[in-house]
Amino acid sequence: MQKIMAINAGSSSLKFQIFEMPGEEVLVKGLIERIGLPGAIFNMSFQNEKIKEVCKINNHAEAVETLLEQLKAHQVINDLSEIAGVGHRVAHGGEDFVKSCVVTEEVVQGIEAVTSLAPLHNPANIIGIKTFRELLPEAISVAVFDTAFHQTIPEENFLYALPYELYEKHHIRKYGFHGTSHQYVAGKAAEVLGKPLEKLKIISCHLGNGASVCAIEDGKSVNTSMGFTPNAGLMMGTRSGTIDATIIPYLVDELGYSLDEVVQMMSSESGVLGVSGISSDFRDIEVAAEEGNTRAQLTLRMFTGQICNYIGAYASAMNGCDALLFTAGVGENSPLIRKMVTEQLSYLGVTCDVTKNNAGDMIISENDQAVKVCIIPTNEELMIARDVEKYAKQPTR
Repeated sequence: MQKIMAINAGSSSLKFQIFEMPGEEVLVKGLIERIGLPGAIFNMSFQNEKIKEVCKINNHAEAVETLLEQLKAHQVINDLSEIAGVGHRVAHGGEDFVKSCVVTEEVVQGIEAVTSLAPLHNPANIIGIKTFRELLPEAISVAVFDTAFHQTIPEENFLYALPYELYEKHHIRKYGFHGTSHQYVAGKAAEVLGKPLEKLKIISCHLGNGASVCAIEDGKSVNTSMGFTPNAGLMMGTRSGTIDATIIPYLVDELGYSLDEVVQMMSSESGVLGVSGISSDFRDIEVAAEEGNTRAQLTLRMFTGQICNYIGAYASAMNGCDALLFTAGVGENSPLIRKMVTEQLSYLGVTCDVTKNNAGDMIISENDQAVKVCIIPTNEELMIARDVEKYAKQPTR
């Protein structure tokens, strides 16, 4: 048995779980929020205990130190040497990383080289990797890339219609994200449906504050909505998603915005927040829509309409769809979003049983329908732990 830690570092957060492998038992899980902000919050749950503490954590390095101290203080582990491996979610791996790999200095340099493509995430991922390697020198470190699953997307689907030399010389192309999540839920759906993954045409909708749709055929990603960066595709909590590129110079040249202001606007002030003027949280939007707020209602129509556009395109490209999956925070917890999406897809043979949908059943399509509509809770941390286990050959001391 080995203790494997899965780490998912965001721009101001650190999500963690420790699994006992190969049994995949969760020993502890938690989240450190508001890193670098006043009143950072440490959350941890294990066995029947839950801990929530407000503390001062200035950066991700301090977050890692705090986490390891808390694990020992609460006797979740007795000695750091018990941790055989640490898996790190890395947002962007560019074209060089087509699968998970053991972290070396060369790997760290490779991740740093594509930091500009994921400026909110890769720097935090790198700090986490370096700090864990320093504090747990005997544990193997493994980088698990959000982009790796999408390396199977064919050239005609990942290229942009720009001069080809921009791809050849500068690797400007669609990379896609949420790969670990899409890969996990596709495999889980195959189990639920009792069919080989390689025989299924799946469309996976990862819907949360960040959102993407992925076409999966024969167990491989063949297209996805996010692109060169995580800003493309669907409108999201604060991200605009795909827009007409010439809007950017118009904002700069005609309306007097700086380029930095435009990037900030598209990343942090747009999407659901920008259209609704209320919140980036879909729960707030749904409440406001129910109360008659017209911009909230518009936001929901825009969001679900965009999802349906991708589903329709991907079903056409794969010449069919066997399973439509909803996952992540919104996908798993919003019956309204699922209802609005499925109602627009009757032409594909998609149905949604109201009772099953409201109850959050795993299969919510009506019986005997060709297209199975499923709610599959994602588990990126488990996927990370499984990848680490492949490399952590030596037993813990």
